Amino acid sequence: MNLAGLLENKVLTGALAAWLIAQGLKPPLEYLRTNKWRWSAMLSAGGMPSSHSALLLGATHGIGLFIGFDSALFALAVAISMIVVYDAAGVRRQAGMHAERINVLFDELLSGHIWDQNELREVLGHTPLEVVGGILLGLVVATVNWLIWT
Repeated sequence: MNLAGLLENKVLTGALAAWLIAQGLKPPLEYLRTNKWRWSAMLSAGGMPSSHSALLLGATHGIGLFIGFDSALFALAVAISMIVVYDAAGVRRQAGMHAERINVLFDELLSGHIWDQNELREVLGHTPLEVVGGILLGLVVATVNWLIWT
């Protein structure tokens, strides 16, 4: 399959569009929250909206719209989306909270940072609101993509 063939895959195109839009929204939303531009947010995990949720829900909704909500493929996509959303808001969020606490402990124990190692990444997962933002973005982009192609 060539690039033109991939671009004809309307579900993939919509899902990737949702992911790109989510990543592109992160720096301006971060600025609104902190009054600081952090362009690296465009390439990082975590933050508002959840690009993982947007990607998977965009694909899942696109499968439902283009192939059918009664298809086995849609059922599989729903199951995978549930796992990703749970992981984004649950497991990865907890890992980020642990990283934040470990960094505080290192700072307390090693006041003066006697080593050069990078601190643990604290923004691994998403808050429930960030996941909902990604879900809604994925649904909207998949619907707009479907409306464009039908």
